[in-house]
Amino acid sequence: MSTAAIVMMVVAMLVIWGGLALAIASLVRHGAVEDRAESPRRDG
Repeated sequence: MSTAAIVMMVVAMLVIWGGLALAIASLVRHGAVEDRAESPRRDG
């Protein structure tokens, strides 16, 4: 692979994984994850 292709691949991976990390951090910060994890609802 050429150097340019490797650089573009690394940048793409950073964008994807960075976006995923920011999305998870945002969900945790706003409490969306904690609300669902605390009390599972069961009927019956």
